[in-house]
Amino acid sequence: MSKQKKKSVLRENIEAIVIAFLIAIVIRTFAVQAFKIPSGSMLSTLQIGDHILVNKILLGTPVDIPFTNINLFRMPGIREPKRGDIVVFKYPEDPKRDFIKRVIAAGGDVVESKDKSVFVNNKKLTEPYAQHVDMFVKPRIMDKRDNFGPVTVPKGMVFVMGDNRDQSYDSRFWGFVDEKQIKGKAMIIYWSWDSDKTWVRFSRIGRLVQ
Repeated sequence: MSKQKKKSVLRENIEAIVIAFLIAIVIRTFAVQAFKIPSGSMLSTLQIGDHILVNKILLGTPVDIPFTNINLFRMPGIREPKRGDIVVFKYPEDPKRDFIKRVIAAGGDVVESKDKSVFVNNKKLTEPYAQHVDMFVKPRIMDKRDNFGPVTVPKGMVFVMGDNRDQSYDSRFWGFVDEKQIKGKAMIIYWSWDSDKTWVRFSRIGRLVQ
């Protein structure tokens, strides 16, 4: 009887672990996924070491075989990406990598930059989130960092930029992001670790990403 009871308890524990694992996979695949910010391209909105949760229901998401980059289908979203959304997506030049940037323009919009100022449909954007750390304005003949366009965003695509404008590798350099490759919209910071000071940034925990 004692052995049977031990087997029964062990079986219950294994079943609970398997069920919990399957639930976690379903949530990660279809609803919410955690990401870590590895670079400073979204400063000061997102700091290196911020851990964020991404909403995959709102914008839809590509559904891959778990822990692989093999796509099965795309789950439809509630709405399309819009200007101002901070999104995680598969990097167009290497789909195995995930990037996070802000949507600046959507399909049909005309976007351009003049001496660091961004214009969409001939209207200058008010961007309190944008950070410039280099006061030097690069001419168009040098590269597209400070002066580019105008370019028209194709339907089904978005134009994205990092908030840290002078230190972000984004649509200015490698082009548009297919909406089908967007994994979700950044939602909240659930953890933040400052590796330089080896300290938790308690003041950032719980902040909405916007």
